[in-house]
Amino acid sequence: MAKLILSMDGLVLKEIPLTKERMTIGRKPHNDIQIDNLAISGEHAALVTILNDSFLEDLNSTNGTLVNGQPIKKHFLQNGDVIELGKYKLKYIGELPAAKDGAADFEKTMVLRPGAMRPPELAAAPDVPAAAQSFGDTHANMVATPVSPAPAAAAPILGAIQILSGANAGKELELVKTLTTLGKPGVQVAVITRRPHGYFITHVEGGQFPVVNGKTLDAQAHPLGDHDVIEIAGVKMEFFLKN
Repeated sequence: MAKLILSMDGLVLKEIPLTKERMTIGRKPHNDIQIDNLAISGEHAALVTILNDSFLEDLNSTNGTLVNGQPIKKHFLQNGDVIELGKYKLKYIGELPAAKDGAADFEKTMVLRPGAMRPPELAAAPDVPAAAQSFGDTHANMVATPVSPAPAAAAPILGAIQILSGANAGKELELVKTLTTLGKPGVQVAVITRRPHGYFITHVEGGQFPVVNGKTLDAQAHPLGDHDVIEIAGVKMEFFLKN
């Protein structure tokens, strides 16, 4: 489990495990991580943790949020990153080592932009395991060894979204990755996560939360059902199961 190590002036104050999908940091008592200091806003920042990945978002704080000395509005945390809030520091310790070249981050992200998606007739993915698609050419290094045929396993359910409005209306995106990011950075962003027991949508960035079937979601992960209609950043899309 990922965690934060809170310190001030080099003195470690406590370790904070990231046990919730969304945790807030701020001066007021209702925050998940309360730091009672006037340099920190009432609700200063938020952390969204999906599986092994954590996103940090500054909540329009008065004095801002720094990561490794640089001001941020939204930041994908990597193992060892140091969050600075006034005199306090929060060191992020991830569950798994972060990719160093940023390629993994790019692989997990799909932001809706005109022309960025395939038309429905070209959307079918080749018959490659999801793990191989997520990790590029890693599977090319594997050596094939003759083995006895194993009983056929049930194929995992594959989800997809079809865009219903906007410049990409009618186009389709298969949700083959563990994390798919949807929306417009700086306006509204949500992530759809693929888990063994289904797909879930979680708010990441923006003042407005995603809408599913006409209902505005809260900060917690929400399970998606076949033919659910999602609205993110003014774009409507339909989630459906392909098999």
